Parts: sequence; C-alpha cells; structure tokens
Amino acid sequence: MNNAKLGDIVSFKTGKLNSNAAIADGEYPFFTCSQETYRTNTYSFDTECVLLGGNNAAGIYPLKFYSGKFDAYQRTYIIRTLDEEKLINRYLYYSLRPQLELMKSISTGAATKFLTLTILRDIEISLHSMPSQHKIASILSAYDDLIENNLKRIKLLEEMAQMIYREWFVNFRIPGHEKVKMVDSPLGKIPEGWEVRTVQDSFEITGGGTPSKKISEYWAQGSINWFVPSDLTAHKTVFMDESGNKITELGLKKSSARLFPEYSVMMTSRATLGIISINTTEACTNQGFITCIPSKKFPLYTLYYWLRENVEKFISLGTGATFKEITKGVFKKIELVIPQKKLVFAFEDTIEPIMSQILNIQRKNNNLRETRDLLLPKLISGELDVENIDVRGIEYE
Repeated sequence: MNNAKLGDIVSFKTGKLNSNAAIADGEYPFFTCSQETYRTNTYSFDTECVLLGGNNAAGIYPLKFYSGKFDAYQRTYIIRTLDEEKLINRYLYYSLRPQLELMKSISTGAATKFLTLTILRDIEISLHSMPSQHKIASILSAYDDLIENNLKRIKLLEEMAQMIYREWFVNFRIPGHEKVKMVDSPLGKIPEGWEVRTVQDSFEITGGGTPSKKISEYWAQGSINWFVPSDLTAHKTVFMDESGNKITELGLKKSSARLFPEYSVMMTSRATLGIISINTTEACTNQGFITCIPSKKFPLYTLYYWLRENVEKFISLGTGATFKEITKGVFKKIELVIPQKKLVFAFEDTIEPIMSQILNIQRKNNNLRETRDLLLPKLISGELDVENIDVRGIEYE
C-alpha cells in the first residue's frame, strides 16, 4: 500500500447547472452542494463517479457515489479514476470519506467555505492493491446497500400511513363513510359529529431558545437533547433519538429553551420551514421550531400526519423576504377539523404498528452506519487486513 495525490490519479469535472434547476419528481438525480440529492429532467453525465460539493457555509461537504445518468450543480465536482486498473471509483469514494474533516479545515473562504482544485489535487489517499480495493469496497458497500434498502422500506411504510390519514381525515372515506351525513362547517363539508377548532384549542405548542455559547457550563458534558433545524434537515427521519449538540440543566434553566415530553412533534418554523420529526426522549430546541404536544383530541400520529399534510399551508402563512417563518401567533389561529374520538383512537391503533416498524428500521440503520463508520478508517488505513478475507462469506445483518 502507498499514498497518492488525487491530482495524479483522478480527473475532475464540474456541473454546469444553477441550483434552481431542481424539479420536484424529476427523472434524474441532481447533485448540488447540499447533503440532499435533488431531481431534474436533464442529464449531462452518464458514468460511475464520486460527487463532491465544492462549497458549503459550514464546510460540511456532501460526498456521494453514483453510477448512471445525472446532472450536477456548477460547484459540484465529478471525480473519476484515471486508470481503473490502479484505482476503482467505489474505493475512491470510501477513501475520501475520512478526508472530509481535513477538507473542512483547509478550505478557503469566510462566510462560505470553498474547495478549490488546487486544494483537492494535493489531498492524498491510501492506494491498496486492486484485490484489496475490491474487498474493501465490497465490505463497506454491503452496509450501504442494506441502509438504502431499509430507507426504501421506511418510505413505503410512511406512504402507507400518510395514505390512510388522507383517506380518513382529508377525503373523509372513513370506515362506513357511505352512511355518514356530511354537514357544513367553516372549512367546508365535514362528517356530522366532527368539529372545527383552532390549534390553540386542540393541542399545546411551545418554542425554543439557545443558551449562551460563551458560557461553557451550559454546554460541557450536556445530557439534554437540544435540536436545531439542521438536525432535522440532515436526517429527515420520522423519529429523532438524539441531537447533534446537548445542553446542561443549567443551560436549560438560564435560557428560553423549554423541555417538552418524549414523543412530541417538532416542526421547523423558519428558513427550511416544515421539516417534521418526533422526538423519542425529553428534549428542547432552539428558536427555529414550533413543537406540538399531543393531546387527547389530537394524539401523536394524528398530530404528526396532520402537520405533514399541511406543510404547504404553513409555508403560505410564513412571512419574510429572505427566509419564510411562521410565528407561533399565526400558527395558533389555524383552524383544523377534529374527528370523533372513536375514529381518532381507531386511527392511532391502525398506525401505531406501522410507526413502530419505522422506528425499529431507523434504529437498525443507525447501528449499520455506526458499524460501517468504525470499519471504514481501519480498512482504508490497513489496520484491518483484508488480504485473506473471503467477502462472499461475510454476514452483515
């Protein structure tokens, strides 16, 4: 094994599109400097490669592997091996993963961090023998494939639950709906026995705050989950077990952050408005959230899927030139339909097994990621020798 500079072993290209080229439900992946992969209806590349965002405000550069047709933002690098008999692209992807912290530390710029070609060409990676490269890529990609398959399962389960919610509480095709009388309401026709209330009359909401970053006692060895919008936007999962940063009891006491119960529903209320997750522990947030506390009228999953169903409405009620924000005052006055209790209970009983599956699969994925991330640097550095490993015999589940 030896080291080689990227400039000697790979080619660099960049995309040509502006970031606004993204189209919802587009035919091809669209790679930008965001961790999220968007879609578009054009493609400029049809290849196997590594994609690396070239700028990011925090210096947290997205790194992805893809094979097929796609398009890319003008600051996204498309990186490929110059010689497939010396370096395979999949191994290149994994060998760059441990370099992301280095890239962050040596990138240029103040408000926005940039990775220049000069910086990238000088970065060194370890070059294993070709058999070892294939084995390392095979071991690590097995974890990634399992994670991807689990994400597809979660998506199907989410769609199933959302469809049931929509059928019952939006289209009013509840069990036995043929015999239900529809009556007038401020929100149009609703089933008889249902009622229209405001948010403030249906469930409790709370906001958040940020302890002073200048006082270490508010943060050092913190044990209280304190969520910021980027926690939710980075993961976009139904459930959140843990926040990126934690605060202390003193930090909670000395700030406007408010502790709320486990299995509440957090919604980002500014910038990227309308990202929604359920916290699985007692937690608090910064001021970029409206957190909704389930009630008897609006229990957990009814509340969660009502929020999901109405994101576009929340965005339309947001104000602000640069970033949209919906205030708690505006949110409290939103009217909603309260179904009969027996239907709410029936919905919760129907949805709970689906949501439990989602949480279990999410946690399996977290374990897979942790294991992969422990293995990766040891495999790339050669600390774990794969020379005599038969990858066909490895079990990953």
